[in-house]
Amino acid sequence: MALNLSLSAPPIRSSQPVFYYSAKHPIALSSDRVSYPKTAVSTTTTSSRVVRVRSSLDTVGPTVKVGQVTEVDKDTFWPLVKAAADKTVVLDMYTQWCGPCKVMAPKFQELSKKYLDVVFLKLDCNQENKPLAKELGIKVVPTFKILKDNKVVKEVTGAKFDDLVLAIDIVRSS
Repeated sequence: MALNLSLSAPPIRSSQPVFYYSAKHPIALSSDRVSYPKTAVSTTTTSSRVVRVRSSLDTVGPTVKVGQVTEVDKDTFWPLVKAAADKTVVLDMYTQWCGPCKVMAPKFQELSKKYLDVVFLKLDCNQENKPLAKELGIKVVPTFKILKDNKVVKEVTGAKFDDLVLAIDIVRSS
């Protein structure tokens, strides 16, 4: 994991610590050191100056691009779902050998370009990702899980494009 920092040293007339919060990772900044969970970074200070640190931790790690389908695995799925916060997330659960999955793939890609406020993910239900597939309760492929607020709220099984579009519209409007 990388930590991107931008540093500046404006004059501060207070001896009180300055705090900046990332959405997920608080960073406390005092006059003599920056503390980050399990990390301490020393800074040079004078009596009237404190180095301010701004963090970009929310953009580090797995990311999604608007208008594209993002491939996930057992390690990246839940962090991306949690990062989506209150956005609708649509997960395409497929296998390499599945004919109907291959038919739905380009249609799923088109949906990602149409619904720019929705996060589109795909999971290859191979042996490596079997624990996640089992956790999500997959029985057939393709299966589309629609999540909102980190919970599965709709499911569409099979290559039913119209049903998938309808389910996405229902969840988006709720």
